[in-house]
Amino acid sequence: MQEPDRLIECSDFPELEFVEREATPEPAMKLGIQLHLAGLSLSDTVPVLEGLGVNRCRTTVQNWIQKADLQPAEGHDPNHVVVDETVIQVNDQRYWLYAAVDPDTNRLLHVRLYPTRTTALTEMFLAELKEKHLVDDALFLVDGAPWLQAACHHHGLRFQYNTHGNRNSVERVFKELKRRTNAFANHFSATPETAETWLQSFAVCWNQLI
Repeated sequence: MQEPDRLIECSDFPELEFVEREATPEPAMKLGIQLHLAGLSLSDTVPVLEGLGVNRCRTTVQNWIQKADLQPAEGHDPNHVVVDETVIQVNDQRYWLYAAVDPDTNRLLHVRLYPTRTTALTEMFLAELKEKHLVDDALFLVDGAPWLQAACHHHGLRFQYNTHGNRNSVERVFKELKRRTNAFANHFSATPETAETWLQSFAVCWNQLI
C-alpha cells in the first residue's frame, strides 16, 4: 500500500461538500473513504487515520461515505457499453445490482440497486444512463436476458448478444465487488439506500484505480 500522505498528495478525489459541518480535516476524510473503498476494512482504516493524529471510530468513517454521496463522473462517450446485473444481499434480502461498464476503459458508468429485475426497472436504468452519458450511438453488449434486450429495444439502442470478449470487463468488476463485500460477511448489514450509496462510492474509487 502507498504511504498515506502520498495518497493524499496524489488524490484527485471529488470535493466533499459536507466538510464544513465536520471537525475532521478534509484530506483525512478523503483518505479514510478511499482506503476503505479500495479494500481496507473499517477496522484497518481507523489505525491508519490514527497514525495521522485523527482518532475516529469505524461508524464515523462509514458515515463519511454516506454523507459524501459520491457518483461516477458523467459525460462519457463510449463506443461500447456492457450492461449486466448480479445479486447483492442486504441483510436477509436479495437485491440486484445493475452496472454499466465501458469495456474499452473498464470504467463504471452507472450503478443502481433494485429489489428485483424486470424490464421496467431495466428501462429505468438505461434511461438514467442515457441522461448521464452519450450512449445513443454506442453498441450495447448484452447476454441472453430478455429484460436487457427488451429495454435496449425500448430505448432504440443498438445491442449485440455477447457472452465473452468485451463482456468480461463487467465480470471483472463484479468479481472485485464480490471480494470487497466479503469484508461484510458477503452481505451488507444496512438499508438498501445505504448499500446503494456505498456501491456508487465504490464505483468512483474503482474508476480512479483502474
